[in-house]
Amino acid sequence: MSSHREKSLVKNTLIISLGTFLPRLTSIITLPILTAFLTNAEYGTLDLINTLVSLLLPVATLQIQLAAFRFLIDHRNKHEKSSKIITNIVVFIAATSLITLTILFFSLHLLSIKIRVLICLYFFIDIFYITLQQIARGLSKNRLYSESAIVQSLINLFMLILTVYYFDSGLLGAILSLFSATLLATIFLITRGQIISFINFKLISKTTIKKMISYSWPMVPNSLSLWVVNLSDRLIITGFLGIEANAIYAVSNKIPSLFSIVQTAFVFAWQESASIASKDEDSAAYYTSMFDNVYCVLIGLMSLLIAVTPILFSLLIQGEYEASYYQMPILFLGMLFSSLSSFMGGIYIAYLKTKSVGVTTIGAALLNLTINILLVNHIGIYAASISTLVSYLGLLIFRMIDLRKILKINYNWTKVSFLLGILIFMSILSYQKINILNLVNAVIAIVLTVSINLKTLIGIKNLLMKKLKR
Repeated sequence: MSSHREKSLVKNTLIISLGTFLPRLTSIITLPILTAFLTNAEYGTLDLINTLVSLLLPVATLQIQLAAFRFLIDHRNKHEKSSKIITNIVVFIAATSLITLTILFFSLHLLSIKIRVLICLYFFIDIFYITLQQIARGLSKNRLYSESAIVQSLINLFMLILTVYYFDSGLLGAILSLFSATLLATIFLITRGQIISFINFKLISKTTIKKMISYSWPMVPNSLSLWVVNLSDRLIITGFLGIEANAIYAVSNKIPSLFSIVQTAFVFAWQESASIASKDEDSAAYYTSMFDNVYCVLIGLMSLLIAVTPILFSLLIQGEYEASYYQMPILFLGMLFSSLSSFMGGIYIAYLKTKSVGVTTIGAALLNLTINILLVNHIGIYAASISTLVSYLGLLIFRMIDLRKILKINYNWTKVSFLLGILIFMSILSYQKINILNLVNAVIAIVLTVSINLKTLIGIKNLLMKKLKR
């Protein structure tokens, strides 16, 4: 049973990884274009727009799209029940997003009419795109989820090259590219996923909507808190240090965020596996084993990313962004703690403890905001990096302890501390930006990754070999 669950998790992670890798790859390819052809002010504004959209989406939807995924898992292969869930979610989102769009349009009065209209259109279609992706996951169509993400990223890449590079249309072209790509990806999801066949307006039910909202609304403060963690950094930097400082901090997040290629894919696959395993008698033992395996994999991947960062930075970052390099070693550790916190969050979701997810994230957001405000005048941009690191570390520790109230997960604290110590040491070496120390980091990363993940690597190799032989 355990072997089957782990194989299913690996399979789903690999499939979803396809849909997370290419979008990140295209963002890397387009980064030199954006940093070279947009002014620092334009790039900082674009970053703020993307973060603003991430704030409004959970407010407009009450995170009901997450209920689509969780509720559809329990009703797979039951067309009428699935239709009822999907229909009510689509109707609810259509109504609430129109109201939010009206408020958004007038709130952005400082921007030009063209940019305001484009932002609102992008926001509207992005809501449906993300909702349809969650529906695809709930219907066990992980491949469709990945394919839609690939379509979206490729079209965005093409449009960015056309509008920003070729026509030199600046911020307007960048937003137009996002809208066009998301619109076509949404159409792709609707047609390939045959979503229309699940829409039946006779199944609209206030009771069903209330039931799903009762599950999803506690995730709103969770999302808002994550938004505070992300946006408070940018708003405080912009307010105290200026929009150009925000651009430097935004660039400093680009390489550490590559870690989310695997992290996002795994978390999505893990939510499904954790939800199914929650009904098993050996769930505590399974979660304990998975934490140990996941921790080793994440440590290994992060060590490799730290080792190649000097190369990636010289290749990908154009313009006057040298100061952003020195934020990265701090952000690497913050991203690791964020990933581990998301793993714990998957267990909360499996047991329908969405309120606990929200409460713990609110605490992290408040901690992040407090540290930012206290330190920004003293250490500048470092306040944002350090506050991100400390808040995610606090979130992880709290969830590790709190989850033991639900089930007994055992942690090997000696192993956890030792491997974390190695990663901190590598981050310190990376911060020095000395070639010989970068080489030392590369050796450490390879040895560490292989030694602590040997069984996992062999298992993945055997799984891929079986697939190739078929």
